[in-house]
Amino acid sequence: MAATAQAEAATGCNPLFRNRFTADPAPLAVGDRLYLYAGHDEGDEGFRIDEWVAYSTTDMKEWTDHGAFMKPTEFAWAGGEAWAAEMVEKDGKFYFYVTVEHDDTHPGKAIGVAVGDSPTGPFTDARGSALVLDNKDTWRAWSDIDPTVIVDDEGTAWMMWGNSNLYLARLKPNMIELDGEPRELQLTNYLEGPWLHKRGDLYYLTYASIKEPEQTAERISYATAPSVEGPWTYRGELTGSAENSFTIHAGIEEFKGNWYFFYHNGVQAIGGREGSEYRRSVAVEPLHYDAAGLIKPIVQTRQGAGSAPCR
Repeated sequence: MAATAQAEAATGCNPLFRNRFTADPAPLAVGDRLYLYAGHDEGDEGFRIDEWVAYSTTDMKEWTDHGAFMKPTEFAWAGGEAWAAEMVEKDGKFYFYVTVEHDDTHPGKAIGVAVGDSPTGPFTDARGSALVLDNKDTWRAWSDIDPTVIVDDEGTAWMMWGNSNLYLARLKPNMIELDGEPRELQLTNYLEGPWLHKRGDLYYLTYASIKEPEQTAERISYATAPSVEGPWTYRGELTGSAENSFTIHAGIEEFKGNWYFFYHNGVQAIGGREGSEYRRSVAVEPLHYDAAGLIKPIVQTRQGAGSAPCR
């Protein structure tokens, strides 16, 4: 899909996009351009996300709006719900791993995968069926959500996902089938929204965490490991909770030599509608590591990753 317009955004300031509510950010650097994928929030008293949208930038200041590039109903077996997703590039193809609501033949959340030849598609269902069906061994109908995929240094692709239960599975080389049974991982205060990235010799797993009863909203915590299979070492919390939102969903990417931490909050009003936990907006902060490779705590700001004065 061709770019449609410059995004209505203040240069480099949070929230990044002013023309629609956006949530669950998923960044991907492709050459000299960074793409940011998100769900389009439309909810009032609950989550309503009917499409995924994309933006891109070459300088982290000005963003191009690529509009809605895919809907969950483009999966013939899905009933709706454009929940958290991630785009991954491998061998010149782009794979979009998504959370959707399965149709009535298997009620509950499911994970699908679409494939395209460019970062903005067009995309088609790569399988004709769900990659992961809801795990009926749990009490939730939303246990299988929030896929994150990484290709390791040996070229093997791995996927993690899950709400309350965190699962790990190897993907076959075709990127659209699981290679073996998933296994469950245990991480301190894990709730949802895993995100995998690698820097140097370390793999990093950030995720939305909650420690009850003292915490009433999600924060971002993280762990590190020498390989995707672990062992994973808990490293603590990176952020406080997002303003005016129970959820906070992290996406991390390196772009032109700098690392960035994307998330969402509920502070922005658009078109006379106030922000809320169901009408969220994507923001970004610079991400830094210490000498040992650990991530420094992240402060949520209005300034964001830009250097120009906010307006």
